[in-house]
Amino acid sequence: MTELKNLFQPMKVGELELNNRIIFLGVATGYASEDMVTQRVIDFYVERARGGAGLITTQIIMPSSMGMPVPGLLGIYHDRFIPGLRQLTEAVHAQGAKIAAQIGLQYYRAREEGAPTEEVAPSAVATRRGSSPRELALEEIQDMVEDFSQGARRTRDAGFDAVEFHCGMGYLISRFLSPCTNKRSDQYGGSFENRLRFLLDIIRATKGEVGDDFPIICRTSAEEFMEGGNSLKDYQEIAPILEKAGICCLNTEAGWHECPRPLVHMSVPRGAFVYIAEEIKKVVNIPVVAAYRINDPILAEEILAQGKADLIGMARPLIADPELPNKAKEGRIEDIRPCIACNHCLDSMMGGIPITCTVNARVGREAEWTVERAERPKRVFVIGGGPGGMEAATVAARRGHDVTLFEKMGQLGGNLILASVASYKQEVSNLTNYLKTQVEKSGVKVRLGQEIRAALIEKERPDVVIMATGARPIIPDIPGVRGGNVVTAVQVLNGEKDVGKRVIVVGGGMVGCETAELLAQKGKVVTILEMLERVGADIGRTVRWIVLGRLRDAGVRMETGANVVEITDNGVRASRNEELEFFEGDTVVLAAGLEPDKGMAQELEGKVASIYPVGDCVEARKVIQAIEDGFRIAREI
Repeated sequence: MTELKNLFQPMKVGELELNNRIIFLGVATGYASEDMVTQRVIDFYVERARGGAGLITTQIIMPSSMGMPVPGLLGIYHDRFIPGLRQLTEAVHAQGAKIAAQIGLQYYRAREEGAPTEEVAPSAVATRRGSSPRELALEEIQDMVEDFSQGARRTRDAGFDAVEFHCGMGYLISRFLSPCTNKRSDQYGGSFENRLRFLLDIIRATKGEVGDDFPIICRTSAEEFMEGGNSLKDYQEIAPILEKAGICCLNTEAGWHECPRPLVHMSVPRGAFVYIAEEIKKVVNIPVVAAYRINDPILAEEILAQGKADLIGMARPLIADPELPNKAKEGRIEDIRPCIACNHCLDSMMGGIPITCTVNARVGREAEWTVERAERPKRVFVIGGGPGGMEAATVAARRGHDVTLFEKMGQLGGNLILASVASYKQEVSNLTNYLKTQVEKSGVKVRLGQEIRAALIEKERPDVVIMATGARPIIPDIPGVRGGNVVTAVQVLNGEKDVGKRVIVVGGGMVGCETAELLAQKGKVVTILEMLERVGADIGRTVRWIVLGRLRDAGVRMETGANVVEITDNGVRASRNEELEFFEGDTVVLAAGLEPDKGMAQELEGKVASIYPVGDCVEARKVIQAIEDGFRIAREI
């Protein structure tokens, strides 16, 4: 086993001493109410502090009441926020961790108190589709400098150990820094020095409020990946200036939200942007944080050992498993619940709803959803070894129940096995392996290759039956659907069926898209027919554009608004705009969705004491619902 001797070495950030090199990065949660700290906010951060992170960074906190575009964010624009924030810092400190307040403004502002927010920027330069920012007036900029410095003063008064200014991702400070968005002709724009002035004024004013000893961290997109924007080379010039201005740590990130390349999706290799921290570290003497797609403590250790960074930033990995640091320190790497980089948490945040996690049902419910020993152990049968079944079996066993898991296939995993077939989805396989390991370590009795019958369950008379039998492909009622050239996406993904050279995929949801890309990579000529007006309509907003880009790169033809009316030996006839079109193909792959397999649950109704369906056998859904169902049912029985 790799010795993690660097990851758990103490580290000083200015005058602040951290007990290890792991930083929980700031990520919006949506758990605040009326801009105030709630118990849910406190519980979320306490869980990550208890899990062993050296430094907890809050979600972005708004220093201006005129820059609050969405609910669920925290505010620090008035002294009335200090008591609630102090409750948060005291709770985190009680767990032995340090905490920094991340302060920043996005790209919204109201002209006056109480007015609606509008998109703003240093210059009226649009960077996103449909955006039309208003250029900020000089007095607004100077007001913002005061807002930041007063916000930092309140963080110190609330007991925070440091303040981090969010200077990246296309938020307001980064728009001033970048030549692609700052075209001003006054003292805040144009030249390199002028574009830095806004941030330097904030740092100077902050030091006047909090003193020279209070640590200031800057989180910067040190490679913007924006046309006409700052490059890594440019940030190698910026970084020493920030160090000279008095910041004590640089937290590096990559890109902006609107940059045209994937940054944190599972298709991005682990540690893909460590080189950014490595290059910045060459030009400064203060600690540098490496971040993005680092979800493995062994990789984190290698980065530190090779001198590429001083600290490791993790957000989603510590959402997926708050105990990652403690487990890594104890050598329990196989017990770390892996972040699969599915971006569900980011999709939640971008959609303006509180974050949840695909692999961790307790996110946002840390205080309520605990796992306690059952008062009366029960005999539990779990039918189905997919994600919902494995989670239910593990949690039930850890509560002291006598659990037997039945899986008709020769291995556990269920639809996770199919979901990991795509070349870039190794992270899904890691989740499967984790769930299998936990089933084994929790003492669950596993019966593989055994399709259990209702008669056996009636005979054995378990106290509880958890049905996790999953879902089966929908076979639409279309003429020709039973033809010899028709297969399902499931049959393609599991290798059961071969296809011809020209393939028509009926259905452009996530499953259809992944099947189409897989076949195109194998040299097939692939067309997706989708009845809706959007391919990938069931895919989250932070992922869909990546999936569509991969399909285009693979040469997949995508046709929308196409309702299949007939399948023939030579292809598919579809109706579109009240006209019939024919699409030639050798094989037709059905990816029209799934329907729950409720057969056994219906057969057992009234014949056993308690039956609980979980996952797809309730309704065809996603992995997040399967794991959540499994956890919830198991903790309640």
